[in-house]
Amino acid sequence: MTSATPDPPSNTAPGWPYCGPGAAAQDPASCRGRRVPGYSVCLAHLAEADRAAYLAALTPGADIDHRGTTFTKEVLNRLLNALRDPATGRPRLGDARFGGAAFTGDADFGGAAFTGTARFGGATFTGDAVFGGANFGRDTVFGGATFTGGAGFGGATFTGDAQFDKATFTGVAEFHKAAFLGDAGFGGATFTGDAHFAEATFTGDARFSETRFTRDARFAGSTFTFGAWFGGVTFTGDAQFVGATFAAGAWFAGAAFTGDARFVGATFTNNACFERARFAEVARLGPLVCGDTVALDGALFGEPVTVEMAARVVTCDRTQWASTATLRLRYAELDLSDAVLEYPLTVTAHPRPFARPRGGLLETPLSGSDPSVRLTSVGGVDAAHLVLNDIDLSTCRFAGAVHLDQLRVDGRCTFATTPTGVQRRWPLPRWWTLRRTLVEEHHWRARRPPRAMARGWYERRRHGAARLRDERMLLVAYVHPVAARGWTLPPPDTPALKPAALAALYRQLRKSLEDGKNEPDAADFYYGECEMRRHDTTRSGGERALLTAYWMLSGYGLRAGRALVWLLGAMAVTLLTLLLWGLPVDDPKPTTTGRQVAVGQEVTWTTDTPDPVNPTGPWPERVTTERFEKALRVVINSVVFRSSGQDLTTAGTYTEMASRLAEPVLLGLAVLAIRSRVKR
Repeated sequence: MTSATPDPPSNTAPGWPYCGPGAAAQDPASCRGRRVPGYSVCLAHLAEADRAAYLAALTPGADIDHRGTTFTKEVLNRLLNALRDPATGRPRLGDARFGGAAFTGDADFGGAAFTGTARFGGATFTGDAVFGGANFGRDTVFGGATFTGGAGFGGATFTGDAQFDKATFTGVAEFHKAAFLGDAGFGGATFTGDAHFAEATFTGDARFSETRFTRDARFAGSTFTFGAWFGGVTFTGDAQFVGATFAAGAWFAGAAFTGDARFVGATFTNNACFERARFAEVARLGPLVCGDTVALDGALFGEPVTVEMAARVVTCDRTQWASTATLRLRYAELDLSDAVLEYPLTVTAHPRPFARPRGGLLETPLSGSDPSVRLTSVGGVDAAHLVLNDIDLSTCRFAGAVHLDQLRVDGRCTFATTPTGVQRRWPLPRWWTLRRTLVEEHHWRARRPPRAMARGWYERRRHGAARLRDERMLLVAYVHPVAARGWTLPPPDTPALKPAALAALYRQLRKSLEDGKNEPDAADFYYGECEMRRHDTTRSGGERALLTAYWMLSGYGLRAGRALVWLLGAMAVTLLTLLLWGLPVDDPKPTTTGRQVAVGQEVTWTTDTPDPVNPTGPWPERVTTERFEKALRVVINSVVFRSSGQDLTTAGTYTEMASRLAEPVLLGLAVLAIRSRVKR
């Protein structure tokens, strides 16, 4: 972009042949106007006859140089009339150099055609500056210019680069429907009055870095084809970007929105950066559409706000919410890492396209994508103020968050699940019961080496095998596709968590789900907590053995099918044992014996039941219908903890005692598992 020619200090002589009438010793250039060619003074001080002769010699399209000259309205009009093209009726200028010039009245360049470079750097416009409909054929420089009155550039066309860096607009700055075909630079400019850029077109880069808008800044309906740079801009009044289109990246990093920020219907085809932006009194941000990433990292929201966005990615790393807020999103992957929540923040998935006054918001940049919202991380967040509604949490990392037990999970929030199908794993195939898990468990299991490989590596380590480090690196590189079969691989920068940390995560989230009356999902998280405790090598061996037994028998009291299988197995073993060894050959029959000593004397009778006789003979002969019915009765009574009343052998008696202890426990575990799934 062309740089502006700086206006020399008032006590320094300019770098061009200057007029200087009335110069004093302390001011070598009291009149800094560029001398008219062939004369010793500037156009403002030229004698009337000489001025008329000079103007009469000008033709449309001529190059002019009147730097530092003071123009009254009359002198400027006479100059422009001399350059007026008879064919169009409009002034036509070649290279126009007005750097440092002073326009004391209204300066009307409306409709003028600048076929060369137009330089107004450091110029001062005391009255209105009218450039509406002007055509700037090459680069245009207004850097450091001062517009005390209105600045009218509505409908103007800037074919080359347009530079307004550090310009000052005291009145209304009108750029309505202006077309910037090259780069447009307003860096460091100050707009004290309203700034109207509605429906303006920026084909090149639009640079508004460090610009100050004291009153309303209106960019409604504007189109930004390349980058739009608003970094460090201060919007004291309302910032209106309603319906604006940003075809490339848009940067509002460090911008300060003291008034309202209106982005209703704005479309960002590429990234939209609001890093470190300050939204002091913004009640609503959006709805807007972004085809890539909306970065709110480090931004500050000072008042209650509703943010509505349809974007591919939304990042809120270290974002500060100083009041209540609601994030209504579509399509987005949301990252809340280290966000500061001082008040409740609700994140919800919007079920349908956002509405706007002139119809629904077009989501063309996101067409074909899944409209659901996926939360990727809440690390470093105080979850006591976080509410999630209808959010996909299957890839969300909860590690590092605090107060997870107070997290509110409403609506249909989904978590990751265990792999499905049979997994080939040494020494036997394995399959996983479907349950909800945290993605951290996926990462932990994906990092675990297969047992056969780990055993071989540790044996070589134990015996001091050569090149151990290389083998370890090979093991780590090879283990992922083997051990992670069905489990999600962690990103490269994800820290490894130990089972103890995972157990704590499961415990806190289980409490959160239980408080929300979500008992089925809470049961799955209890399962995950017990799994991590079972694999935690820092716990005692006895506790881990107890948890292993609990897992094998009933899946920690949550797998009714597993408990029923063990129950049926125990009943089958009991039944078979009774058939083969527990039931006697025949039921013992009481026998009464006695004697009578004399008539009339007392008679003594003794009743005795013989001991059960153990069955003998081949085993197939012991399996009869009658014996099966008796054994089945004993087994059923054992399950309900009742005595069958059946005479048994010694082996059968001990078998019944064991079954009356174990089988009711297994039945209770099955009932407990069913209860956990249907509990309200």
